[in-house]
Amino acid sequence: MNKIFAWSISAALAGFLFGFDTVVISGADKQLQELWGTSDAFHGSIVMAMALWGTVVGAIFGGIPTNKFGRKNTLIIIGVLYLLSALGSAFANDPITFAVFRFIGGLGVGASTIAAPTYVSEIAPPKQRGRLVSLYQFNIVLGILIAFLSNYLLRNTGEQPWRWMVGVEAVPAVIYLIFVLFIPRSPRWLIATSRTAEAEKVLRIITPEGDIKAKMNEIQSQSDSEDTSESIFMKKYRFPLILAFLVAFFNQLSGINAFLYYAPRIFEAAGLGESTALLSSIGIGVVNLIFTLFGVFLIDRLGRKQLMFIGSIGYIVSLSLVAFAFFLNWGGLWVPIFLFLFIAAHAIGQGAVIWVFISEIFPNHLRASGQAFGSSTHWIMAAMVPSVIPVLFSTIGPGYVFAFFAVMMVFQLFFVIFMMPETKGKSLEELSEELSVGKQKIKFKNS
Repeated sequence: MNKIFAWSISAALAGFLFGFDTVVISGADKQLQELWGTSDAFHGSIVMAMALWGTVVGAIFGGIPTNKFGRKNTLIIIGVLYLLSALGSAFANDPITFAVFRFIGGLGVGASTIAAPTYVSEIAPPKQRGRLVSLYQFNIVLGILIAFLSNYLLRNTGEQPWRWMVGVEAVPAVIYLIFVLFIPRSPRWLIATSRTAEAEKVLRIITPEGDIKAKMNEIQSQSDSEDTSESIFMKKYRFPLILAFLVAFFNQLSGINAFLYYAPRIFEAAGLGESTALLSSIGIGVVNLIFTLFGVFLIDRLGRKQLMFIGSIGYIVSLSLVAFAFFLNWGGLWVPIFLFLFIAAHAIGQGAVIWVFISEIFPNHLRASGQAFGSSTHWIMAAMVPSVIPVLFSTIGPGYVFAFFAVMMVFQLFFVIFMMPETKGKSLEELSEELSVGKQKIKFKNS
């Protein structure tokens, strides 16, 4: 188990870079708009959101190298993309060059949401799979926290602190690349590519006390029965496809990425000073990390469905309170406090569940494609929502924006109660059989 944990955490470090890359831009937000004198629309959709559009492309096409070259090789490519993005963004002298290098980093983020959860889910024993795959999410929030902290510490560095803020990402990118070079390949991918001897060696480490031959036969049997010409869009896979879409769709309509990108701006709109806003952003990172740890601890105990239920209730309460705070002009620390509650709800619910759940619900031969579909949905929404936030804040105001997010989370609650199945404790092969065939006859029990 120690080796499995080490491999999982190495792959999950892609999530650290994901979190760092996504949030580090928040510290440079206003500096870049003042430096280049761009409009709210251009700044929001190009300078700030270009990384998210890169993420969309990475998520749409990331399944191709993940399947063709393998999970491990794709993870290495992702590290190179992060490194290029960090260095290029730091030395950019105009908004277009900056946006291009941010786009390159986005490609790495998008591909990582496919390759890393897929890899970990395929090496993890069923009873620990939720916890190990959610290490990816833990690393995302750790990266978010470190990015907020880094932005605060570098806020007065040199004449243009934003260069240091975005450039420092090169350090964890190099560390991640070194770690991922030493992980083995996914045994399920190896079997699918007829490299059974290598797959057997990895499986003997994963399940030293299990019946390796029986497990090999189970995986091989499903692989042999799989039609390589199949698509996730076939009628038999409609249910997992809908599940992946709705989980990803609601994830972003909570407003999580809009908030993470514009946390200092939101706090300033609530009446806090610039330094206090940056410091409050660090508080967001701390709360996110603490409650993600709770999510990691509980996901294999309470299950995915229960965590989503808890998170949905927390979303509705916290987002409604944030909306009221802006409508009624509640000053002081009310908005940060309510947003801390919002982050806690996200961390223990959607944050802990999304990448685990999507990595579980598709069969082996379509897992990367299914992960790509779910990730693409997530990132298209994640690019659209933050792109319009500066305009919406300056026109209709933050109160109406957060009220809309609260209503969307009521719909998520209905999805969780009436549609979402529980996946904890089952092998990937069992879930493939249950979710792909005869879904209408299966009654999933809450747990």
